Amino acid sequence: MSVLIDAFGLIADIKVLVAILGGTFLGLVMGSLPGLTAAMAIALLIPLTFGMGPIMGIGMLLGAFCGAIAGGAIPAILLNIPGTPSSVCTTLDGFPMARKGEAGKALGVSISASFIGGVIGAVLLILLAPPIAAFALKFGPAEFFALGVFGLVIIASVSSGSMLRGLVAGLLGLALATVGADPITGAMRFTGGQPALISGIDLLPALIGLFAVSQVLKDVVDRTGADSADKAPQNFTSARPPWGLLARAWRVIASSTVIGVIVGAIPGAGGSISSFMSYDQARRMSKTPEKFGTGHPEGLIASESSNNATAGGALIPMLTLGVPGEVATAVLMGGLTIQGVRPGPALFDQQAEIVYGIFLAFILANLAMLLMQLLGIRLFVRILRVPPRMLMPLILMFCVIGVYGVNGSIFELWLMFAFGLLGFFLNRYGFGTAPVILGLILGSLTESNLRRGMVVFDGDWTQFLLRPISATLLGLAVLFLGFVLLQQRRDRRRDKENTA
Repeated sequence: MSVLIDAFGLIADIKVLVAILGGTFLGLVMGSLPGLTAAMAIALLIPLTFGMGPIMGIGMLLGAFCGAIAGGAIPAILLNIPGTPSSVCTTLDGFPMARKGEAGKALGVSISASFIGGVIGAVLLILLAPPIAAFALKFGPAEFFALGVFGLVIIASVSSGSMLRGLVAGLLGLALATVGADPITGAMRFTGGQPALISGIDLLPALIGLFAVSQVLKDVVDRTGADSADKAPQNFTSARPPWGLLARAWRVIASSTVIGVIVGAIPGAGGSISSFMSYDQARRMSKTPEKFGTGHPEGLIASESSNNATAGGALIPMLTLGVPGEVATAVLMGGLTIQGVRPGPALFDQQAEIVYGIFLAFILANLAMLLMQLLGIRLFVRILRVPPRMLMPLILMFCVIGVYGVNGSIFELWLMFAFGLLGFFLNRYGFGTAPVILGLILGSLTESNLRRGMVVFDGDWTQFLLRPISATLLGLAVLFLGFVLLQQRRDRRRDKENTA
């Protein structure tokens, strides 16, 4: 109790609170701009923390972390452009809601779900950090391979329209994931002699191209798509937290936050995987799964609550083991080290008041994120009133700046435009772009760990089925795939009966 009181004393400083607010604001701005990520927001703020105390500096970095993850939902809902990779699932229901004149409601749902997921993630971080970290340490090549297979099964659920077309798009993503150096032998594969492809296809130009550039092309070619958001009158009275709706969706929030924390605690998994898994789970739990992908609030709740719970989960291995769960937490760990905080098993004993101060700062960062987004929600919705002839060039400009600004690569700009053209045709013919991104994200994870597992187990593939965690995940993947196929068969039978 005395440690908690000391932590409250560290946080109860106006300078610390202002630092958290400032970091959260920058994170929201960075997360809402295509191509700018949470890792970039944290990296930009690290030099500003040199003269600050540990809690003040860390609070600012945590604010940027939370703000960037939540901010990615703003362009995902309004423009069908995910601000961060973990916001891909947000586009599936958020953008259709905006096209129906419910942009305010969609933002209200997203902001509230983000806050609830973030706070629950913080509470689980405080209560369950050591056991969850110990569980994450049990993941080896077999478990990561099984997690990848389990994630790939979700392609069948997130596919809009035809499941076959969604699977084809997913296989395309898997094929693209094989570009680059072989994870075991180092041999070059499908690089075409391009040095920029040695490390594989970077996720950022693929993500921006498939969603942002393809949307710009769609609106240019089909002006009815560009004008539909303007023609649909936006309901500003719904631009507030829908607490009643969130209360009714408590099961979705509970399952999504738990998935987000657990997946976030697994190094290398990340928010993209947890959001897809949570979205798929919410769809299975729903009494109206056919509404998902058409502008259903529960899909939005699942994605956003999981995203922000993942942030809390990602802090678990970083603080307890000194192992960053993703790129953003790796940069954040660098910021902690600069402040004299050494993440690892000894941190909770040697600097307990700092640890609890971090926990409290994380909760305050989520609260700051909620307040700032609620104050700006009406301003966000007004983006839809900007004429398309002005909005589309601005979007394209931010895409170019975002992609080029990361590595300074002209080749990645051409790659972005190529993916934009690919995404345009995929959407036009009903294949969708979300399965491609999921296949690209999970392809390298699945292949590399399959190959490593076969090396570790001396070619004995049965070890993938004998290890408890991997066997459980593979079994769930088979069950879920069977469930999806059965559901598809029932839907076809019902459609035939309705047309008869």
